[in-house]
Amino acid sequence: MPRYVAFLRAINVGGHVVKMDALRRIFEKAGCSGVETVIASGNVIFDSKTKAETTLAARLAADLEESLGYEVATFLRTPGELAETVRRRPFELGEGHVLYVGFLSGAPPAAASNRLRDCATATDDFRVIGREVYWRLRTRFSDSPFSGARLEKTLGMPTTLRNVTTVRRIAAKCPV
Repeated sequence: MPRYVAFLRAINVGGHVVKMDALRRIFEKAGCSGVETVIASGNVIFDSKTKAETTLAARLAADLEESLGYEVATFLRTPGELAETVRRRPFELGEGHVLYVGFLSGAPPAAASNRLRDCATATDDFRVIGREVYWRLRTRFSDSPFSGARLEKTLGMPTTLRNVTTVRRIAAKCPV
């Protein structure tokens, strides 16, 4: 049975509080097994008989919206894809730098990637590699003039962000 990691947008942020046992139940009701949540920010490791990732992501997003009452963008990765994500080193990280990974449903068009690259500043730098955006901050997230909302607007598609430390922790829980 294929194993997946779901990265969910809008879980336990902006007033959308979801208990992890409730989140697990939603995935189990959708036919997933071996469901495990990691950190209370919308990260779910699970097994599914469904091999069509796009179909599975759409079904989970619909089930989440029905259960929670709001749209939850759902981004799936296999353990192999996640391992590749954490192996990449798109930037040198110096003292005080932080790296975030933005998960996308598909690779953005070249024009959108170029627009994002043009947003680079002395504080923020970006690299798009496939379905991930790597965002290096040379300051704290809260001190950056850039935001997740601006990232989505620039790319023209939804994303959800995780600190690379969180991504590595999740990847370690689902080895290839």
